Amino acid sequence: MRRTPARASAPTAVERVRSILAAAHSMTVVSDGRHAEVRRLDASGAMGHFHLHAPFEGTGAPAGARVPVRLELTDIAPTPVRDRLRARVTLTGLLAEPYDPDSTGSTCMEFGQGVLEDGSGRSYVTLHELEATEVDPLATSEAGMLTHLVDEHAELVPLLLRLVRPLPDGGVLRALPAGVDRYGLTLRLEYRRTHRDVRLPFKTPVRHIDHVGPQIHALLSEARRLSHTGRLLT
Repeated sequence: MRRTPARASAPTAVERVRSILAAAHSMTVVSDGRHAEVRRLDASGAMGHFHLHAPFEGTGAPAGARVPVRLELTDIAPTPVRDRLRARVTLTGLLAEPYDPDSTGSTCMEFGQGVLEDGSGRSYVTLHELEATEVDPLATSEAGMLTHLVDEHAELVPLLLRLVRPLPDGGVLRALPAGVDRYGLTLRLEYRRTHRDVRLPFKTPVRHIDHVGPQIHALLSEARRLSHTGRLLT
């Protein structure tokens, strides 16, 4: 009997890298012994500034100089949670000439390796995986959505604790949304000396930003139902 594939409840490493590259407002470029802070990233993110392509596979040596380059990006939670650094992304590769930090055009980069580092460890991604992965539809709007939730609807956030399984004990000092993606909401529970993240998955992955509102309302409706009935799911 054929098994139904398990539904994803969180983004993969390559999905996270793809979204971080799209949503980044700044990055550090290390090349030719120099560090350059690039802060003029537009709506296209890091990949609007760098064009990635496959390594040289022709015969003989490629024409021109080969300058190693490293792109460093950080993923910071948009809400005032404890320990806001969510992940680091590093892309390495080669340039045909030394990097020009004043260039207004896209810089061509021969892709070498992509690395995601977060609380669960280190993951490696390939150029093929990046090219085959769509940007999360919420990636560039995540910060606005979460800050709106915290600033305008702060009273709703503690309600979401009713959805956490197993139910948290009474030691939680504060709960705040630390992230949202197409698969669900990440809630950070802060204790006296530590914190932990829990996932509240959507019923179905979001395919368009207009669809996230109903999914969040569905979570809140379920949390209200549990609060009104006093029912605790195990």
